[in-house]
Amino acid sequence: MAGRRFRKPCVILNPKAASGRALRRWPMLRSLFEEYLGPVEALFTEAPGHAIELSRDAIEGGADLIVACGGDGTLSEVVNGYLSVGADSAAVAAVGLCPFGTGGDFRRSAGVPRQPREAIAAMASREARLVDACRLQLRSHGGSPITRYCINTASFGMGGEVATAAKENFLSSVSGKGAFLWATGLSFLRYRAKPVQLKVGERPAQAVRIMQVAIGNGTYQGGGMAICPKARLDSGRMEITIVEEIGLLTFLMSVRLLYAGTIYTHPKCHHIRARRIAATSETKVAIEVDGEAIGTLPLEAKVLPGAVRMAGLGIGGGP
Repeated sequence: MAGRRFRKPCVILNPKAASGRALRRWPMLRSLFEEYLGPVEALFTEAPGHAIELSRDAIEGGADLIVACGGDGTLSEVVNGYLSVGADSAAVAAVGLCPFGTGGDFRRSAGVPRQPREAIAAMASREARLVDACRLQLRSHGGSPITRYCINTASFGMGGEVATAAKENFLSSVSGKGAFLWATGLSFLRYRAKPVQLKVGERPAQAVRIMQVAIGNGTYQGGGMAICPKARLDSGRMEITIVEEIGLLTFLMSVRLLYAGTIYTHPKCHHIRARRIAATSETKVAIEVDGEAIGTLPLEAKVLPGAVRMAGLGIGGGP
């Protein structure tokens, strides 16, 4: 045990991640964790939101590394539990990611190795680093005010509709990228631009009809779409992408720009870097956070610089 970077690591595994593949491979994964990190406590989620509770309880029980074994949704819940402990979380524990999931967008944003062995080895060998998070105050689908933390990206408008459709379509168990692309096209056919009031940073509030507004701590969403190509996880700012109302043909011609990381070359797409954003609307506008459909406007979002200490990261984002 001499020389181990972490004293009490804990793994939180989503047994449904990658259509159950993470659970089937758990015996192999446990041996990898023990090879690089030593004995680990293993906890399995039982329902949506459960990883928040497990993460919080693990840190309060003395764990100094919480590894999310699953996709972006599992990692997001682990981070939410981590940040709910309080401002001292980064001083006492770190978060890691062993990627198994549909989208893999935080993995891309943060340079986490794709393969489990390399991802776990990176947690053991690379210096942990502080990255930002975003605190979002919004309305739940039931209408009550809630607070949620975002580690990668959040969006409102069409993104909230896509997040729901991507989990429910026939491609979700086959291809994360395919599922999100199919959901994006299907949602676009049904979606109509929403009128919103935006207040970004110190700028005056503006009224705009939007297809989507993305808040980027990281770069990617939707299985590899570079929606916020200039975002960096440790910049102390949110990269905000505003997509104004566009037609079907324009949308179809623009999808390639998302995957190429050149979305800002489109005349209907604008970006602003800021520490805060607020949005309201007289119509229902859905919000997704780290790929999960969470609630609706109104929204207030604020960056939390250096709020999360993470193990195993490579580069800080960007296509």
